[in-house]
Amino acid sequence: MEKKYKRTTVTAALPYANGGVHIGHLAGVYVPADIYVRYLRLKKQDVKFICGSDEHGVPITIRARKEGITPQAVVDRYHKLIKDSFEGFGISFDIYSRTTSKIHEEVASDFFKKLYDEGKLVEKENEQLYDEEAHQFLADRYIIGECPYCHNLNAYGDQCEKCGHDLSPTELINPKSTISGSVPVMKKTTNWYLPLNEYQDWLKQWILEGHTEWRPNVYGQCKSWLSMDLQPRAMTRDLDWGIPVPVEGAEGKVLYVWFDAPIGYISNTKELLPDSWEKWWKDPETRLIHFIGKDNIVFHCIIFPVMMKAHGEYIMPENVPANEFLNLEGDKISTSKNWAVWLDEYLVDFPGKQDVLRYVLTANAPETKDNDFTWSDFQARNNNELVAIYGNFVNRALVLTQKYFGGKVPECGELQEIDQVALKEFSDVKAEVEKLLDVFKFRDAQKEAMNLARIGNKYLADTEPWKVAKTDMARVATILNISLQLAANLAIAFEPFLPFSSQKLRNMLNMSEFDWEQLGRTDLLEAGHQLNKVELLFEKIEDAAIEAQVQKLEDKKKANAAANYKAKPIRQTINYEDFEKLDIRVGTVLDCKKVPKADKLLQFTIADGLENRTIVSGIAKYYQPEELIDKQVCFIANLAPRKLRGIESQGMILSAENFDGGLSVVTTLSEVKPGSEVK
Repeated sequence: MEKKYKRTTVTAALPYANGGVHIGHLAGVYVPADIYVRYLRLKKQDVKFICGSDEHGVPITIRARKEGITPQAVVDRYHKLIKDSFEGFGISFDIYSRTTSKIHEEVASDFFKKLYDEGKLVEKENEQLYDEEAHQFLADRYIIGECPYCHNLNAYGDQCEKCGHDLSPTELINPKSTISGSVPVMKKTTNWYLPLNEYQDWLKQWILEGHTEWRPNVYGQCKSWLSMDLQPRAMTRDLDWGIPVPVEGAEGKVLYVWFDAPIGYISNTKELLPDSWEKWWKDPETRLIHFIGKDNIVFHCIIFPVMMKAHGEYIMPENVPANEFLNLEGDKISTSKNWAVWLDEYLVDFPGKQDVLRYVLTANAPETKDNDFTWSDFQARNNNELVAIYGNFVNRALVLTQKYFGGKVPECGELQEIDQVALKEFSDVKAEVEKLLDVFKFRDAQKEAMNLARIGNKYLADTEPWKVAKTDMARVATILNISLQLAANLAIAFEPFLPFSSQKLRNMLNMSEFDWEQLGRTDLLEAGHQLNKVELLFEKIEDAAIEAQVQKLEDKKKANAAANYKAKPIRQTINYEDFEKLDIRVGTVLDCKKVPKADKLLQFTIADGLENRTIVSGIAKYYQPEELIDKQVCFIANLAPRKLRGIESQGMILSAENFDGGLSVVTTLSEVKPGSEVK
């Protein structure tokens, strides 16, 4: 029998304050969490929605050092950007705070101190790399060296970004400190470890036996971790940015960011509810739900629960509905490569269309596997579903009511079979939406909610009130009354998914009070109720807007390629005699045309100072034939002829390959006689 709870604490993964938030974050964590919380609130359940910025850790110190500012300045900037972005998309946190707050430092310190005082942590001495010039131990990201696998010379101490191998700093060949450039040395240091191994049997029982209902990706990842021998994990680090370890003799050490960050859920709740926060975290009648992405499963299902179990006073999560990853136009979203759709930019580019993105991300939610966002699908779902189905039904129902009844809800007369069929289909959808939301299947739940609009559209198309109006206005009144009741139900059903649109629809319907229990009723709007001005609920998105977004991504890709371009290594040394064998000359292009049925090839007629010659070159992608006529180009004159598409090519035109793969023909700064040698 399912346990009944008095209240629900919902947490959403703390976004890292090292950059903005993008659509992958929104799809993976924050929209699903917001849908669920809004649903519980509609059901009049007691719920608190907790989040905040994660503001400690090495990447923040690296960014600060790179920009020449303090870590606090970095997190202040991004905390505001992230918070504003969430507000812009209607993510309805009860509190959005931060881990640099005073109250968080107190809560995290007290938590650690309790574990320390009760002997729940293990003190261990080991050796770590130390920068003698900078006088500090080096976090993995402050060490670079040669990758032992692909021999990339700039691999980090935790991972080679070229070949993708996970590394430890001691594996690097010729490691160097990124702070001073010096060669680090091994030096002993002491840290405190959480003995995960001592809790392994409890974790197996709690998760593998007690939570078989968790999503397969979450349960499977936990099972994989628990099939191995868990090892103690360091809960402190030798850094100067973070919460100081509250232990005598621990100067220069801070709490590990993954110890500190999840406690942020607790401290933020305490900040919100200073007098009653404990019941939201310690009362067995409270249900705890963590919304996260799949990269955080081990922290929320293994490490944080062990921390709370060791502490002894906290409840365990009832569910951890983690999503997989969202890709962008077929490629993995990458913040370092700027391959992302940033929420703050979207709010500028598509004002008033927050719900469109919420809808598309939910429709493509990566609930069971990685999924892909494309701008073409975004446009299609807006135009073909939100506009053509949902918006079309609402607009027709309200405009017809305005036309025939002055904007007042008409009286419902005797129902015909077609009316009863529509209402029966409609009542079935309500139950299905609720069932799916209860088990965190938000994608399917939104699809069922959209079926309400499909039912309404079909009902209007089948009853054709605009035709019936010629003979039977009483029948028109019944049809429109039913249509308006459906529209009012849509405002409730879509409130968790599309809050801005639901508010807009309720305004048009002049509908103030609403809750989930009303969903399914056909008397939400009384006869004679005055509607407000009709507006379009959604509007089409034109090709130009989509093309601009695709171009923005292409520009980002080119800019990233340019920023990360490294020239290829110089080839093997040759003798001057080898170079002398090449006869490189300058020729004038007399004629140039595309080679039929060959997308890449251009056919040149070149004046070489002796006689004209034909050269075929694969640069059609980068030049129009006419722009090359009369230009002087460099070519190899003594290359053995070869046939390309049946045309004998008598040489090779020289081109330089750019960082993005583009080709630029090699020419001279000033005009020379055709046939001039290149020396």
